[in-house]
Amino acid sequence: MADALVSPAVGGAMLATSAVLIGISARNVRKNFDNSKIPLMGVMGAFVFAMQMINFTIPGTGSSGHIAGGVMLAALLGSYPAFLVLSAVLIIQALFFADGGLLAYGCNVFNMGFWSCFIAYPLVFKPIAKDYSSNGRIFAASILAGIVGLQLGAFCVVLETLCSGITELPFKVFAGLMQPIHLAIGAVEGVLTGMLIVFLKSARPELFAGQNAAQSAPLKLVCGYLLLASFAIAGALSLLASENPDGLEWSIFKATGKEELSASGAVYEFLEKAQAKLSVFADYAIASMGDGALSAVFAGLAGVLIVAAAVVLAARILKARHSER
Repeated sequence: MADALVSPAVGGAMLATSAVLIGISARNVRKNFDNSKIPLMGVMGAFVFAMQMINFTIPGTGSSGHIAGGVMLAALLGSYPAFLVLSAVLIIQALFFADGGLLAYGCNVFNMGFWSCFIAYPLVFKPIAKDYSSNGRIFAASILAGIVGLQLGAFCVVLETLCSGITELPFKVFAGLMQPIHLAIGAVEGVLTGMLIVFLKSARPELFAGQNAAQSAPLKLVCGYLLLASFAIAGALSLLASENPDGLEWSIFKATGKEELSASGAVYEFLEKAQAKLSVFADYAIASMGDGALSAVFAGLAGVLIVAAAVVLAARILKARHSER
């Protein structure tokens, strides 16, 4: 969500809500997360960042979508670490890539993270996937959880614009556009999530409860493969991303005839200027290199490194503080 979609009051309330959830998640990671899996947090954050760069076309709609990554992260890390990682990905996107507004950051974290990590994963994915022994159950769980997470998140976007008084987006019209398009996006995300889990289950079974670890590959090797995959996705495959507007942009255009909305006021102007100064990779490009493919490649690779390093550093600081107590 861009800042123009939320009022300062709604944006502030959601920032506070997400801050509380981030604090609870950080506390849980500090106390309970396995130190040996911290590198996995970093590379999974980088992987989700890279995957979010790829917009896939939704046939017959003129729209596109990208994964949110909440269920994918939660299936591998658990709900609290997953929420923390996704929050880190989103703040890096907002600060360095001007992707998502600073005022809307709390909304984006809640919409993409809360419903997937704390609702869809424990209440839909886990009961269906059970012990991860059946690939069929993994795919069914991933698809259904992906759909539930994105449907709830998309509906929250509609509610947030309603509470913000965005009259250009009438509730019934906006909801009627957002829900169906995110149903399709959620299904595709579910398939991609299932594919990754099945692959990692074969490479590193002990990441998943009840699996035989006798033939597993070293965790460092798996993390290395995921990091290389992140580089390949961000640096090459992202160039093939669909140019169609994503589900939110498409819904806004269908409802208003405009590609994006604008907002005026001191808060919006201040945050816009701050974001312009911070976003050295705005629009996933390097300004000094122009808008060409090489610029996009370097920006994507930089993002992968920044996310991986930031997540690992934050997790190690949390664990170090816990050890000192």
